Amino acid sequence: MGTAAPDVSGHGAEGGRSDAAALHEAHDARVYASALRDFLPEELIDAHAHLWPARLLRRDEVPGVASWPRRVADECTAEGLMADYAAMLPGKRVVPVVMGHPLAGLEAVNGYVLEGAARIGAPALLCTAPGDGPGMVDDALGAGFAGIKPYPSHAPGHIPVGEVRILDFLPHGHLRVANGRGAAVVLHLPRPGRLRDPENLAQLMEIDRLYPDAKVIVAHIGRAYVPSDLVGAFEVLGKSRNLLFDISANTLDAAMVACLEAVGPERVLYGSDMPIARMRMRRVGEGGAYVNLVPKGLYGDVSGDASMREVEGEPLTTFLYETLLAFRRAAERLGLSRSEVGAVFHGNAARIFGLGA
Repeated sequence: MGTAAPDVSGHGAEGGRSDAAALHEAHDARVYASALRDFLPEELIDAHAHLWPARLLRRDEVPGVASWPRRVADECTAEGLMADYAAMLPGKRVVPVVMGHPLAGLEAVNGYVLEGAARIGAPALLCTAPGDGPGMVDDALGAGFAGIKPYPSHAPGHIPVGEVRILDFLPHGHLRVANGRGAAVVLHLPRPGRLRDPENLAQLMEIDRLYPDAKVIVAHIGRAYVPSDLVGAFEVLGKSRNLLFDISANTLDAAMVACLEAVGPERVLYGSDMPIARMRMRRVGEGGAYVNLVPKGLYGDVSGDASMREVEGEPLTTFLYETLLAFRRAAERLGLSRSEVGAVFHGNAARIFGLGA
């Protein structure tokens, strides 16, 4: 089977692939063949992927929501997601856990996700708003959703973005439902301090204590994308008993090392954040923030986005591969066994979502 990833590099003026595109795609093939194909297990569960149709996506700027991911993908169908896996992870069988997009109308996107998930045999998560009644959430879990996905951007509008707390958009009523059903809760942390924010840490530990049967998965390793995001975080979270963490859209191997050391590989899950993980990029940290380095011209005019910077002449692979490479570096540093790597990429999510060992 070939090793080339899908063409996400751009095209020449006549519609054919440019020299730059060929350079990037050849780099993808080398990276996959030399560093990822044999490292990854044959079966993977992607615990963090998105589906949505273009017609449902809001086009305005939303405070607290990064705008650059919308440059990467306008929509993602269930079949398109599976085609991307086949192209980017050739020879592997991938089962995704799918959820909607935070900028899509929730009722419509939840129905779209549930239907798409059924077609590909994937668990689906219900995107929630804090005003949803616990009874509605419980009914949805009973009707086929495997868990819930709250977003900070759905917190009540009177709360300033930088002051939103976890329990403002993930209320106790929803957590009680998830706890009673042993359901998953994929949680995106709010607040500028991300994982190190004292309010976030306190509420995470409160949730861990009060709802031990809810499968609370802290997305993106708590958005710890640069080393300063880690300061003091896992000294606290290492004392948790049940919290889980996914590695989606994170390329910081130091964050993966800290997480694995604090809670063990049995509480870490592979996630991609597809289709955003198709992005061609490399991430660097500068001044306590991340910057995505991207090929010149591929994502339009990025001059006004502090999180994006164009580069030329450098072969760049995909966000997906960058995350996987970071995890491999972390696994090698810690000496993880083959079975421990397998738990992160398959076994842990199989247990949580009832997908079989």
